[in-house]
Amino acid sequence: MTTETVVPMHDLQEAVHGDGHDYLSGSPHLRHAYLNKWMRDTLNAVVTELADRLGRPPRVIEVGAGHGGFTETMVSAGAEVVVTEMSGPSARSIAARFRHNPRVQVHHDLDGRLDVHGEVDLVVYMAVLHHIPDYLASLEEAVRIVAPGGAIVTFQDPLYYPRQSRTSVALSRAATLAWRVTEGELARGFRTLTRRVRGVYDESSPSDMSEYHVVRDGVDEDAIALLLGRSFADVDVHRYFSTQGGWVQTLGERVLRPNTFGVVATGRR
Repeated sequence: MTTETVVPMHDLQEAVHGDGHDYLSGSPHLRHAYLNKWMRDTLNAVVTELADRLGRPPRVIEVGAGHGGFTETMVSAGAEVVVTEMSGPSARSIAARFRHNPRVQVHHDLDGRLDVHGEVDLVVYMAVLHHIPDYLASLEEAVRIVAPGGAIVTFQDPLYYPRQSRTSVALSRAATLAWRVTEGELARGFRTLTRRVRGVYDESSPSDMSEYHVVRDGVDEDAIALLLGRSFADVDVHRYFSTQGGWVQTLGERVLRPNTFGVVATGRR
């Protein structure tokens, strides 16, 4: 159940990812070195393969680039990257970071449209799909603008809750709450957790709506694989464990079931 107030998504994203926002603190794929390296290596391999085959810098759209850490990886691999970012402060931060690099263009994106950028060779979502209310529609638009032979890569989204055990979901929530204790946000964590357990969400609250997956039980990896499988020759779904806290991550990757996923789709037909 939700309240009636509806706040534009770009306002919610900017409220959460404003000036001075620390992406590293709340982002397992940035905090944990082996996850970060794995994703960078994956992006590097996709960009390098495209560059070698095309004989030119691949054209890339990176949706919701945060502060541009993965942008740097793709540029180093030979890509030309258009960065879209809904948060004005984050867009300005990326623009400043790459202000001397003509291979990076930054677009402050208020409506989430991708078709305005024309045809590209690769679309990348890093920890973004769960922020998008209709992520399947966004992926459908991405498919339409990817050139033949191109690719889509997405990482760091929560697996669809109904296909996880209750124990896995409960442990993931507990791990997030434990991380909030270390961040001094215990009260906020309990309030958010209580609302989520009750199925009550506030559409005016950045805490609820910026993490849009809480409204619809995670992100449906099977639906994504099915959608991309209609247009790409190879679609690989990677399931893994991911949480913010260091000691919980160490334990989780050894004994807990996956709670997070990425998809690498290549060979656009």
